[in-house]
Amino acid sequence: MAKINFGGTFEEVVTREEFPMNKALDVLRNETIAIIGYGVQGPAQALNLRDNGFSIIVGQRQGTKTWDKAMAHGWVPGETLFDIAEAAKRGTIIQFLMSDAGQIETWPVIKPYLTKGKALYFSHGFGITFKEQTGIIPPADVDVILAAPKGSGTSVRRLFLQGKGINSSYAVFQDATGQAKIRAIALGIGVGSGYLFETDFKKEVYSDLTGERGTLMGAIAGIFEAQYEVLRSKGHSPSEAFNETVEELTQSLMPLVAENGMDWMYANCSTTAQRGALDWKKKFKAATLPVFKELYESVASGAEAKRTIETCSKPDYREKLAEELKELRESELWQAGAAVRALRPEKEKVEASMIN
Repeated sequence: MAKINFGGTFEEVVTREEFPMNKALDVLRNETIAIIGYGVQGPAQALNLRDNGFSIIVGQRQGTKTWDKAMAHGWVPGETLFDIAEAAKRGTIIQFLMSDAGQIETWPVIKPYLTKGKALYFSHGFGITFKEQTGIIPPADVDVILAAPKGSGTSVRRLFLQGKGINSSYAVFQDATGQAKIRAIALGIGVGSGYLFETDFKKEVYSDLTGERGTLMGAIAGIFEAQYEVLRSKGHSPSEAFNETVEELTQSLMPLVAENGMDWMYANCSTTAQRGALDWKKKFKAATLPVFKELYESVASGAEAKRTIETCSKPDYREKLAEELKELRESELWQAGAAVRALRPEKEKVEASMIN
């Protein structure tokens, strides 16, 4: 492992240089990897593993849109595409990539096929960490491991196709074979990780739920709405308000942060922008720090898990979710966004359509 200095704290990480793809293939040469679920992470990880030369099958419910999606991606019924129980039976590594609610529902189907020596793989620590609520308690004679890409399935696949990699965490919850750690690392490399850092299931789910509700999705969406509404209320046009709130951030500034860091981005903006950003940053931190502390405590207490499980398991959840997403999509902010995206250069739109 490579020891890297992260701002004064040293961490050991696994890179492709020290754990190349041929080593990952050798570690898993006798394994059949069964991807259970073909919704968000499933397609990206399955396709990346297949393209990298691993033995992959997919388990999905027949007669669903995701079954048809798997067929469109080249998985062949009876050869590489099976119903969930059959795939779990055939797989020596079961990658359980359904949604958290889907995992709870499907666990009774999967559990009988977790026979001695197999590995149960997750990309999220939710089901295991909150096992009292999910009921997901693996047998003692299987490895329970995790490799969690730090991005959506779309990003995992897109970066792979670009010849890049997405950073991922890995963890071992249960080592029954003595090979759990090397299995987890090999799978992390196989799904297309740029580098892997070690964590545990609890830390992964605590950081993940905080991030999703915070800067990755919840906080950023709320900040977008707040700034957009202020600009519109002061007479700015939808185009101007959207460009100053979202477009410049996502298309210009965040790519610079990704490439060189926040300090570099600040140094390459105008002095007026620098001064204002440095001054107001402190106010935004002071305003939001209590919210993030409250959020983390809600995650750690299990309250977020409880609300998620109860809400997502309701029979009318998908209909209500569709209504919420429709409201978001049809808001003036994101209608303005659709109009702005349509004005981007044709090459960008073609590249975006290739992701899916």
